[in-house]
Amino acid sequence: MTSIQQTDPEIAAIIVREEARQKGEVNLIASENIVSDAVLAAQGSVLTNKYAEGYPGRRYYGGCEVVDEAEEHARSRACELFGADHANVQAHSGTQANIAAYSALISPGDPVLAMDLAHGGHLSHGAKVSLTGKIYNFHHYPVSQQDEMIDLDLVRKMAHEVSPALIVAGASAYPRIIDFAGFRSIADEVGARLMVDMAHIAGLVAAGVHPSPVAHADVVTTTTHKTLRGPRSGLILCRKKWRKKIDSAVFPGGQGGPLMHQVAARAVCFREAMTDSFRDYARQVVENSVQLGEILSAGGLRLVSGGTDNHMILADLRSMDLTGDIAEAALGRAGIVVNMNMIPYDPAPPRRPSGMRIGTPTVTSRGMGTAEITRIGEMILEVLRNPQDQNRIEGIRAQVREMCEQFPTRI
Repeated sequence: MTSIQQTDPEIAAIIVREEARQKGEVNLIASENIVSDAVLAAQGSVLTNKYAEGYPGRRYYGGCEVVDEAEEHARSRACELFGADHANVQAHSGTQANIAAYSALISPGDPVLAMDLAHGGHLSHGAKVSLTGKIYNFHHYPVSQQDEMIDLDLVRKMAHEVSPALIVAGASAYPRIIDFAGFRSIADEVGARLMVDMAHIAGLVAAGVHPSPVAHADVVTTTTHKTLRGPRSGLILCRKKWRKKIDSAVFPGGQGGPLMHQVAARAVCFREAMTDSFRDYARQVVENSVQLGEILSAGGLRLVSGGTDNHMILADLRSMDLTGDIAEAALGRAGIVVNMNMIPYDPAPPRRPSGMRIGTPTVTSRGMGTAEITRIGEMILEVLRNPQDQNRIEGIRAQVREMCEQFPTRI
């Protein structure tokens, strides 16, 4: 920090404060995690100085022979990790990866069938406010009103009605296993291509604790910073037949030069994800999530779909006469970070939704197990039962600080 403290003390102070915040709070944001020192070192390296427009061996700039090796490592490791034919490691984010995949697979105006944002989908799956919803003709499937899970019979019915050129599977707020083989079957029935966005579950897939979509999908997109525990970036995996179209859709179709420090950090995280320790972490993520769900449910909080199979829980706060914004704020004052979230068939608006989304990747990366998760669940319930009791919340905040001191935020 010495150089930045001298050059820009204001930003240096912000970094110090943010590190302190992360160390002193229980982070239950399902889409966040912490990275290793090795990933941080790669991302903060001199590779950020190199412009490398193009692909290894086919750059539009000189002096790329060294960074070519970094990208080749990232591509080959991604393919090995996920069992894919080809990997594009240049997408700057998950949304950029999705936009590139659409561009490669379909044409503007084509019909697409994807999960409804209000039922657990993602903005880049054709939401009206997203560029994707303006370019393509998206239709959205809901979850079942009975069990709040994906109903493949309904998806099949809609697919036959819509005749989509592309079906998108994947979610940002869905706590259950997704049947990728079932989606493939539906896509084949209607002559559609299948794309899977596994951004949230990529680390679980890599570790073998969630079924993989790679054998079933034409193209798989993901971020690398959620359960995969890498840098904030995107990744596209595809079958051989889509390699040229995917690469062209990323560059020059949607982006310029890749961020080579980010590419190298991806390579590091892919290698880390091949280790036994990573697989142990991923299994613990799911165990912690299931345990947390059981504690919250026993305490009177209704869980969407009745529980979880993965790293996240979606809770219906109406069971405690609360809204998501109030719960998020109260828990934040106690040092427990969550995000408000809509639930399926939510009668409330997005800014005051009926639910909250809770995830266990970060606390698991810090080394917390089911004993700590049980205590966290109890603290959550105490806050939700007393959201206006500031003295009680301050007491819980002290307990959170004490717990966090025992578990570092560095891997």
